[in-house]
This record gives sequence, structure tokens and C-alpha cells, in this order.
Amino acid sequence: MGHEKIIGVNGVQICTEAFGDPAHPAILLIAGAASSMDWWEDAFCARLASHQRHVVRYDLRDTGRSSTCEAGKPDYTGFDLVKDAAGVLDALDIPRAHVVGISMGGGLAQLLALEFPACVASLTLISTSPGGTSSTSDLPPMLDRMKAVFDHPAEEPDWSDREAVIRYIVDGTKPFAGTCTASDAALRAVASRAVSRTANIAASMSNHWIIEPGHEPWRSRLGTIRVPTLVIHGTEDPLFPCQHGIALSKEIPGAALLLLEGVGHEMPPAQVWDRIIPALVLHTSHQAGGQAPSSTR
Repeated sequence: MGHEKIIGVNGVQICTEAFGDPAHPAILLIAGAASSMDWWEDAFCARLASHQRHVVRYDLRDTGRSSTCEAGKPDYTGFDLVKDAAGVLDALDIPRAHVVGISMGGGLAQLLALEFPACVASLTLISTSPGGTSSTSDLPPMLDRMKAVFDHPAEEPDWSDREAVIRYIVDGTKPFAGTCTASDAALRAVASRAVSRTANIAASMSNHWIIEPGHEPWRSRLGTIRVPTLVIHGTEDPLFPCQHGIALSKEIPGAALLLLEGVGHEMPPAQVWDRIIPALVLHTSHQAGGQAPSSTR
């Protein structure tokens, strides 16, 4: 296990946790919407850190033990979350980090590389899309089953009923999954920990979906990214079909592409960690001459 630390960033409190030796190259993990750092599982972080990496994960605003707003009334934008990521590195005295972002976190990572390039050593973009959804009309839309989830959301649970909330979270992950997915037991374990750690679970599950971007679309700027980039995408992603990942890999100069057969739009299940972790280790060793292959399945 790592060690949690609350730090002040941009006028709010952010909960962080680090694994491994601070003398080793730093990897910053940025979670997706409505996801605390718990979704970067302990075992995943520990395995990555065992390869001489200093792995840092943190709770985004309105998740886990970080500062929270009233549910339905977030007082920050998506770009504030980008500035938080830069602030976390600064507060932890990490001049540059290898940045890994998933879904919304992948969008935050793209903007971090564009607006705060000095603090990004490399990028890994998982299950995400180029430059924000408003600039991707040429790419396939979400699948109908995913559209139904957003058009007709499930009824919210009684947020004071811990068991009902855990069940709501686990059930809510199902439409995002591919055929290669985490077991219910694994999902329940993460959801249970997240609920236990989260100060305001109603805000955690709702506010990220309604924040304003706070930044113009940036897809046209992806070609200016100059750090080594690895794109990881599931072939069965129902929210961002894999053409989104392929587009990212083509539009960021020199980017590598790793397609995960059967994986949907979710934190990579343990079944594929044996592919993802070696790829991350290789990718984050580029300063010593290592680099991920240009395209691989």
C-alpha cells in the first residue's frame, strides 16, 4: 500500500497516494469522470511501482477525500481539473512526470501536455478521444446501448444506503464493459472502497458529468504534442469506439498504439495487466532509450 497525503492545490484540498521510491521516475495516474483514485487498483499501482517507478494517484475534486461541492452545483470547470493535475505535481515536488489518463482523465492529460508541457515527460492515453467530444463529429458515435444509458439514466439510490450505492455503482459499470471485463467481485471490492473513502458520494457520482469544459476544443493542436505518447484502447469500447484511439495515435506525432482485444470503456481489467504494465514500463523508460512499438495488438 501507498501513503495518503492531503495537499493544498489551487485553493482546494486534494488527496494523493504514492507507491514506490520517490527517487524513481514518477508516473501520475489521472482517473475518469466520477472515479476516485481507488479505480487505479492497489495491486495495479504496486505492480507498476515494483518496476522502479514512483506511482502517484489522486482523488479528483468531488471524489474520495478531496474537496467536494454540493451535488449538482460544481464550482469548477474541466480546465480547473487540468490545473489541479499540474498543481499536484508541483505540491509533491515532482518537476516532470509520465502522465497516464483514462477516459475524461485522458482528456485532462492531453490538455496538461498542451498547456503545461514542462511537467509532462510522456503521455499514456487510455479509452479516450481526441480533443473533446465537440470536435469528433468525423468519428463513430457511442453505441446505441450507451446512448440509452445517458438518455435514460438509472434511478439514483438512497445515498445514505451504503449497500444500495455500491450496487448502483457496480450495475452502472456494466454497459461500459466489453467481453473481457472485471468480475462482479472485483468491481464490488473497488466500489466498496471508493464508497468508504468518499466524503460526498452523491456529488462524486454526478458533478463531473455537468461541469463546463473551461477550455476550447483542442484536437487541432494535437500535432504540437512532442512528448512520447502511448494510446491504449479497447476494441469493444462502446462509448468511444476504437477509431477514437486510432485517430489519437495518428494525430499525435510518433504515438504508439496498443489495442486490447475484447476490452470496453473501463479501467483495464486485471486480465490485461500483463500487457499494460510492461507497455507502461517500456514507454516510461524512453529517457533511457526504451520506447513502445509504433503499433501493436
